Amino acid sequence: MTTIRAYPLESILVGVTTLLTMAGFWNIYAGPASEANAYHHLHLATTLVWLLLLGVQLALAGNRNYASHRRTGLAVLVVAPLLVASATLLSVESARKGLASGQGDMMVVQNVMATLELALIIILAFVLRRRRALHASFLMSTALLFLGIATFFTLIGFVPGFRIEGPETFHRFGKALVTVQYTSLAIGALLFAKAPRDGWPFLLVGAFALINGFLTSALTKAGLVQPLTEVVGSAHQTLAFVASFATVLVLLVATGLPAAAVRRTA
Repeated sequence: MTTIRAYPLESILVGVTTLLTMAGFWNIYAGPASEANAYHHLHLATTLVWLLLLGVQLALAGNRNYASHRRTGLAVLVVAPLLVASATLLSVESARKGLASGQGDMMVVQNVMATLELALIIILAFVLRRRRALHASFLMSTALLFLGIATFFTLIGFVPGFRIEGPETFHRFGKALVTVQYTSLAIGALLFAKAPRDGWPFLLVGAFALINGFLTSALTKAGLVQPLTEVVGSAHQTLAFVASFATVLVLLVATGLPAAAVRRTA
């Protein structure tokens, strides 16, 4: 209860995102055309662990247990690289399946951009960690990024008018994407309004879905979506995983996070 009183909107954000993440994956695991594989297992597991870590950190900060908050934060050195690497792997697998089917991958731009955006906001969180409120906003805004993705898959999986029920309803992808774009922007604006000085990462992340939509339209008009799908789908999966994991880990270490945590907890 202390956490909810101290951080009500953030607590709701993490809780709702966790529930919608499980709902969004439901059809992949238990739907009529379920096709869960190792890539989905890894991505779901790392996403839920990340959301759990956000919840734990909220609880520790809400109880003013800052020493434990800093020690627990070191888990990011493993969890964040795994999270980005799993998203990279899933993006490659999605593009590969699109190429194999001959239908392309209509989500390739969103997948690639969301992976890059996730990595960016996590790194910025630790580059700017001395500004504690801004650091917290960056980390919590990752939940907003996942909320948008989870909402999209929940809409097309369960909600009448959005649910994909066959080729004749594929146009509902666009309807769901537009809904997510404006919902994410509205939530980002709400969290930004709560603390304009340090809450702007929420507004930035809330705008990502809209930005990615414009980028998708631009690349489609330029005939570049298929070449992008071919590049992503042809990537070696193991190398893509290792490279993305190593890149995020190196960048996190370069921010001085491990040394800072040792100094503060010594």
